[in-house]
Amino acid sequence: MHAFPLNLVLSLLVALVLHEIGHMLAARACKIRVTEAGLGWGPILLGARIQGVEYQIRLLPLGAYVRMDMEGLQRRPLSQQLFVLLAGSAVNFVLAAIAWGSLFGTLNLVLALANVFPLYQQDGWKSGMVIFRRVFGGPRPAIEWSFTISGVVMGFALLALSLFSL
Repeated sequence: MHAFPLNLVLSLLVALVLHEIGHMLAARACKIRVTEAGLGWGPILLGARIQGVEYQIRLLPLGAYVRMDMEGLQRRPLSQQLFVLLAGSAVNFVLAAIAWGSLFGTLNLVLALANVFPLYQQDGWKSGMVIFRRVFGGPRPAIEWSFTISGVVMGFALLALSLFSL
């Protein structure tokens, strides 16, 4: 009876960590320095520095992150920038296919789709910004705000569609 909540939490934590490992491995493959990786938010519970990367476990196990040299990333070709930005979602799509039909597979699919959706600070939004800045030769606030707002509008539309189709 108590196995499902534990399975849910552990599966989500593993999916999040593997997502971030995807970003880390892609960054390292493109010779982009990774400075920090963590699980959760809030005050640090545990931390260790290994091979120049500060690994942290934080109080609230909601989310995970990788911090890398963003200037180094921005100097890379567009293909490498997109490779690094979308590597985490690619890992989740592969895991979803491997574990299809299971809770772990479903969580990975949801995590991948949520990250490629162009919501502010998600992988899809960051990738869109990189592409727009390359196409337009730099930041264009009107275009970037339009893109950001369109992601929010699409998100609300999908939420409304899913709620009204129940």
